[in-house]
Amino acid sequence: MGKCACQTRTTAKTDTPKKRCGCNSKQPLLASNPAAAMQAAGQLADICRIAPEEQEHLHQVVRVDELPNATYLIRIEKKGLEPRSGQYMALSVPGDIQTRHYSIYSGENDETLDFLIKEVDDGIVSVKLHQFKPGDKVLVEGPWGHFRVRPSDVGTKRFLFVASGTGISPFHSFIKSYPGLDYQLLHGVRYGNDRYGMDEYPKKRYVACTSRDGEGDFRGRVTDYLKANRVEPGTLCYLCGNNQMIEDAIAILQSQGIKESEIYTEIFF
Repeated sequence: MGKCACQTRTTAKTDTPKKRCGCNSKQPLLASNPAAAMQAAGQLADICRIAPEEQEHLHQVVRVDELPNATYLIRIEKKGLEPRSGQYMALSVPGDIQTRHYSIYSGENDETLDFLIKEVDDGIVSVKLHQFKPGDKVLVEGPWGHFRVRPSDVGTKRFLFVASGTGISPFHSFIKSYPGLDYQLLHGVRYGNDRYGMDEYPKKRYVACTSRDGEGDFRGRVTDYLKANRVEPGTLCYLCGNNQMIEDAIAILQSQGIKESEIYTEIFF
């Protein structure tokens, strides 16, 4: 799933990256094109000529891992880039004016830049990227963003990470980049087979909240879990995913005594 980079709310000062989407509202970045899926394969074979200044931003695809429910993990070469965990980057098909922002899924010390992407019905970029094969080139811009863990808080603070769907991406990056984190991760998904990378987290730290079946650790939404399990005061709470989940979770956390300065958010759509 893509994210609207202009919908970032943190207590830190945010930057203003150059966004070709020109989005200044709370409307979804993802556009609709019913023919996109049918045309994707053909368009990849007929990529427009790349401007010389964009050549340095071309990164080679290393592999694409298929996941359930039209979700995939695309891994691309770093080419010297060293983004920080929690940041996001813009991905696009070379020569295409359409671009989407995706949070980084990989850890800071990983050899590739990884992005967890949900193919969107009638989507544009997510459908095209899903067709890519090893050796294909992706146009990459960034990184940007201040949705970050302060190194000084690692080992001294307790963290609560709340994600919906592919909103788990920055938290996966946090956890891989900072092995000493004291955290609990709540992952809200529809079905049990949407628990991306669940085996990478210690069982005591990962709670899957499934809303459509009983295969998770908790039947219901992450907000239902928060209502039933009070958060310890002083916990740093990071929320990433859809707008409604974030708004509801903020209200619940604040009702439990969590301060506004202890809540950090990243809105995907």
